[in-house]
Amino acid sequence: MAPPAPLLAVRGSSGTSLLCGPPVCEEHHAFQRGKYFTFSRDGSLFGWCNGERVHVVKVADGSPLLSLDLPKTAMLNFSPLNSVLVTWQSYSKTQNNPQGDPNLQLWDLQTGHLLKSFYQKKAEGWCPSWSEDESIAVRNVNNELHFFESNKFDNIATKLHLQKVTEFVLSPGSQPSKVAVYVPGSKGAPSFVRLYQYPNFGGPTSALANKSFFKADKVTMLWNKKAMAVLVTASTEVDKTGASYYGEQTLHYLAVNGESAVVQLPKNGPIYDVTWSPNSMEFCVVYGFMPAKATVFNLKCNTVFDFGTGPRNAAFYSPQGHLLVLAGFGNLRGQMEVWDVKKYQQVSKPQAPDSTHFSWCPDGEHIVTATCSPRLRVSNGFKIWHYTGSVLHQHLVPEGQELWEVLWQPFADGTFPERAIRYQAASSELGSTEQKLAQAYRPPALRNKPATASSKLHEEEPPQNLKPGFSGDKPLSKTALKNQKKREAKKAAKQVDERVHVRLCIPLMLSTPVPTPVPNCPAPTSGDPETDKKIKNLRKKLKAIEQLKEQQAAGKTLEKNQIEKILKESQLLQELEDLELGL
Repeated sequence: MAPPAPLLAVRGSSGTSLLCGPPVCEEHHAFQRGKYFTFSRDGSLFGWCNGERVHVVKVADGSPLLSLDLPKTAMLNFSPLNSVLVTWQSYSKTQNNPQGDPNLQLWDLQTGHLLKSFYQKKAEGWCPSWSEDESIAVRNVNNELHFFESNKFDNIATKLHLQKVTEFVLSPGSQPSKVAVYVPGSKGAPSFVRLYQYPNFGGPTSALANKSFFKADKVTMLWNKKAMAVLVTASTEVDKTGASYYGEQTLHYLAVNGESAVVQLPKNGPIYDVTWSPNSMEFCVVYGFMPAKATVFNLKCNTVFDFGTGPRNAAFYSPQGHLLVLAGFGNLRGQMEVWDVKKYQQVSKPQAPDSTHFSWCPDGEHIVTATCSPRLRVSNGFKIWHYTGSVLHQHLVPEGQELWEVLWQPFADGTFPERAIRYQAASSELGSTEQKLAQAYRPPALRNKPATASSKLHEEEPPQNLKPGFSGDKPLSKTALKNQKKREAKKAAKQVDERVHVRLCIPLMLSTPVPTPVPNCPAPTSGDPETDKKIKNLRKKLKAIEQLKEQQAAGKTLEKNQIEKILKESQLLQELEDLELGL
């Protein structure tokens, strides 16, 4: 029996509707205009709130299952096995009711009876987290994690108390359940993330893994599908070195077997996106100053494949894990690269400009991109694509109306098997959007001439397979691999010397009125041996800093004192400039 076509829920100013998925793309059910909607985890139920009531219907035939008189409901969700409906409304209090009313309600989905009400003032983290079999549920309440068993919310089964615990993520999959918790640092103490297995919460020694770090204002924690490991992106709001407008980010890896590591990223700059492959054995990171790099790492945090550089800031694995889309949305032009991750070959390169939303269809064959309000209030609409780059369906919202949200109907794992990857574009009346990008501006003197390293606007790197011991498809011998490393090290050292030479010599050449170029940048003398000695020492320190930065970029983990040396670079450059101006 062929699997069903997934539905696409569409919500906008004209109302809420369910569309049959590709290739039909026709309206399945239409509902009143709604403020919020969601599917149950298995896709069998659909719920929405419209400012008057909360409705739950069966997706198969649209028949009503539950209707609740909750006009102020802003968000709702289902427990994994559809036992509980969760509703949340904005917390409010009045002069007559200074404490306010509980604004988080848990409802029995079959009877409509209220199981429990809680106070939940913040919208962030509003919904309790359940294990997939609903044996436990957990909430964060005043620096404590409260665990409930078998949907009995009148009694707290277990508590995990950690001072100022701000974030937690419950593991996916079957029992035993695990939880990752984050506690921010204070008074000079580092921040840390710990992994626990429920219900073993007897202090730090009971933790499965622990990772502490400085420079973290917030974190995002991401379990892989098999609940074997967690990726932690630690971020600061401000980069004190002034190198990045986006603050500083570092990526950490923690495994339930106790292993932990810092994921070394070869290019400096922000971390835009981190995502696990559905096989739980690899993860992809998009990072670095534009044009950004994208790299796939294994569980040892070693590089598997480098996609080179490009205009991208997001990565999306297909539900089956056989395809990967690298995309540049937001302030980028909407370029998408679709990759076969088994052969690491590019399948297509479509364009979806002004997109504010991207998601894979559960069948692993189709994707949807959308331009939604309030992010963009013009040109609202959505497109359904085949991964080969063909547009199968397009809907543009009429002028004066808005599109707010689109959402695929979810399905259980294994419903849609992996299919062989096609490289030829699927047939479509709307065609494909692949197009050549506008070339970067080149001065008239460089036009009609081959591009050189010095004439390129951005540093470009091609994709390359970085599995150890391989160059292309041929394995290297131990001797050849050793010689290759020597050549790379020699080349890197030469580049360091050249950069130091340029950085230290050019200012002198510009500030000294010499009619002819200075070929060897001779060290000037001030007549004061003490000043000359200081200049020589400063140049020596700056050269050492350049070498450390090169080692850091190559993936080497630096010691704390070495990182402190790098941070002093601007101070040393200023001291050198002051001494040279005094000559």
